[in-house]
Amino acid sequence: MSTRLDIASVGMVTAVGLDSPSACAAMRARLDGFQETRFVGSGTDLLIGAPVPLPRDWIGEKRMAHLAAAAICEAFETIPQARGQTALILCLAEEDRPGRPAGDSVRLLRNVSEITEIEPNMRSRIVAHGRTSGHIALDQARRMIASGEVPYVMIAGVDSYLTAPAIAYYLGENRLLAADNPNGFIPGEAAAAVLCTGSRGDGLRLFGLGLARESATIYNAEDLPLRADGMTSAYSAAFKETGIEMNRLGYRIADLIGEQYWFKQSALASLRLLRGRHDFQDIWSPGESLGNVGAAVVPLMIGMAWMAARKGYAAGNPVLIEASNDAGACGAAILAARAA
Repeated sequence: MSTRLDIASVGMVTAVGLDSPSACAAMRARLDGFQETRFVGSGTDLLIGAPVPLPRDWIGEKRMAHLAAAAICEAFETIPQARGQTALILCLAEEDRPGRPAGDSVRLLRNVSEITEIEPNMRSRIVAHGRTSGHIALDQARRMIASGEVPYVMIAGVDSYLTAPAIAYYLGENRLLAADNPNGFIPGEAAAAVLCTGSRGDGLRLFGLGLARESATIYNAEDLPLRADGMTSAYSAAFKETGIEMNRLGYRIADLIGEQYWFKQSALASLRLLRGRHDFQDIWSPGESLGNVGAAVVPLMIGMAWMAARKGYAAGNPVLIEASNDAGACGAAILAARAA
């Protein structure tokens, strides 16, 4: 599918900045938002997390609604004419994920729409696939714009692992970073939004998209060897649609949340596809500063790439943005500031 999709503006609310310029500057400087939380780990030590420093102590669904709304409103600031003609795609945690921060997704969508004054109509929708939600939303957004349904689509992701049920579950699965577990992730939270359109030529443009599934998941019950077949397929589909080989890629941004599994998956996919002469391909990850931010990660990574291109510090062109979730869903998107 070759439908043009441009990223016109972005917004972020993170543990290292409450807007996209400050958050991206902090991540570029390798600052982090890690601090002790009120949760106790497997021993007596307090767990490290990356909470967003909101001015009010909202919790649960209300907190998620205001996080998402703040990111969306920032994205609208530079394109005010998009208000009133924008469909919202809200990226959320998987419906069955233990400790998901908002139990009623439809109510959350309605609350976010009310705060941001986006008309909650039939065009708005929910994508609840965790960290890969943003890739699915990109595919939906370009189809909506290609069909002429709407001139703008706002893809917003919001998530948090800083809930008592989530902490209890991931501690039980031995997946949280702690003094006695170096192979774990830091629970975080964030919201990010990207305003997509088909009519602007000066933003970051989507050139290729790939979606696939990995059999050897992190909860691999059959003990299958990890060959990164899912991520390799997602990469391949994105490159095929873009019309380039991987050796022409500038750099990557990946949701490497801290566990070895995700580093290995990304490395294997790259090794299997990278052929011929190529320049150094850097790899960035918001996880270094924010921990695991779940469904917010793809809009966040797109925002990182958009800001880097805009400010002139991108590590190359084009950029590949990858994400995968615990159930094995894999996504890869190739974006560029000019023709790849």
